[in-house]
Amino acid sequence: MKKEQFLLLCRTNPEEVFKLVTTMGETISALMAQVETLNNQVDALKVEIKELKARLDKNSRNSNKPPSTDEFIKPKSQRKKSGKKTGGQKGHKGHTMKMSQTPDEIIIHKTKDCQDCGHRLDGINHDSVERRQVFDLPSLKIFVTEHRSETVTCPCCGKKNKAGFPEGVTQNVQYCNNLRALLVYLNQYQLVPYNRAAEFIEDICGCSLSEATIYNAIEATYEQLGPVETEIINRLVGSDVVNVDESGGRVEAKRQWLHVASTPTLTHYKWHPKRGHVATDEIGILPQIEGILVHDYWKPFYKYSCGHSLVTSTILES
Repeated sequence: MKKEQFLLLCRTNPEEVFKLVTTMGETISALMAQVETLNNQVDALKVEIKELKARLDKNSRNSNKPPSTDEFIKPKSQRKKSGKKTGGQKGHKGHTMKMSQTPDEIIIHKTKDCQDCGHRLDGINHDSVERRQVFDLPSLKIFVTEHRSETVTCPCCGKKNKAGFPEGVTQNVQYCNNLRALLVYLNQYQLVPYNRAAEFIEDICGCSLSEATIYNAIEATYEQLGPVETEIINRLVGSDVVNVDESGGRVEAKRQWLHVASTPTLTHYKWHPKRGHVATDEIGILPQIEGILVHDYWKPFYKYSCGHSLVTSTILES
């Protein structure tokens, strides 16, 4: 509306002008209230963003968070380029291979004829011997041993006598200890996945096996190591000083905690969904210890009435 039109309306219809002004005032009040609400929301979001940034900036170096929570943080390398070429450096003392005093195989190479006159040299004692040794791996292949149990009828009394099979040979066809040990080593120690461990055995040994076979080998080993774990726990409980700690990690894509109790010669690991005393109570080692616990001041450890010694870590920056 132009100025002239508004002035004319004021002279000719002041009531309509009053309604118009009143409506505009209500609209302005509503807009001002909305602006105030939006400003409050912006202020709250600023505070939340600041808190989230501070939380993201926290890691094991500047807070009490465990190193396992640093998984989304790419630390800056403290290493500096040396400028040296890859490989052994000039002046570095090398490690020369030494001859074995007990070679697995000795192959004698003889000269049959004289290289000058052609005289036969069979039966003539040698003057000297030069030795050279080659270190290599034998071809890996599955070695199949067939056990046959014979049944013999006694000619005197007629009883049938059946020979027994060796201990551990319980199935018609089965894998034995060395192969199972290799499967457990690849998967549990070298962290090779099931499918790649099976692929390795097929490529190197020419034997096709299933992932279930690897799983069963691990389960059987776990059962066999039960007495060993019990002995480790008993010795830890009886130790004068035990180091304890916990570290977070992923188990089947879920956060869990690896609890550690150790001495210079013994180590016990146990995964648990909890980090605090609920886990250590269930694991059962700490409640029995009467010596000294060495830890990093994680408060749940103080639930136990044994002695306590604190350890701190210092980060040195060059």
